[in-house]
Amino acid sequence: MPDHLYDSDVLAWGEHQADLLRRISRGEQVNEAPDWAHVIEEIEDVGLSELQACRSLLTQAMVHLLRLSRSPDAEPAGHWRIETAAFLTGARRGFSPSMRQRIDLPELWKDAVYAVRAEAPRGQTPTLPDDCPWTLDLLLSDRPDPRDLAALIKAAAEG
Repeated sequence: MPDHLYDSDVLAWGEHQADLLRRISRGEQVNEAPDWAHVIEEIEDVGLSELQACRSLLTQAMVHLLRLSRSPDAEPAGHWRIETAAFLTGARRGFSPSMRQRIDLPELWKDAVYAVRAEAPRGQTPTLPDDCPWTLDLLLSDRPDPRDLAALIKAAAEG
């Protein structure tokens, strides 16, 4: 299969590489070597993609929790709670132990604070805690109540 297939049709390339690897694993002689450089790169990218997805879900949950803490009685508060629950469930399900040392919760917190401040009207910068009020274990725990998590933001802002 031509070398340019990786760049022109990654689906066909992936299927071809998988077929080659299956054949080799069965001990079959093949006339073509796998595209090792790209296979290795893709394997690394799978893990990085999963890590980035978990980080993104946690950041989105934090953004919604910040909104909820600032306006718990606003019309979209129910939507924010539902979205938070979905984001946290996705993060919990996608999390693997090796991600723990690669998830920088304070950095994700800064990103979430930045997003919430960016959506505020000009001149109305919300006062938000500098430090993340949660641990990773709390955010990844089994079905935490978004109201309780939002209350921790208020407590951190007041304390």
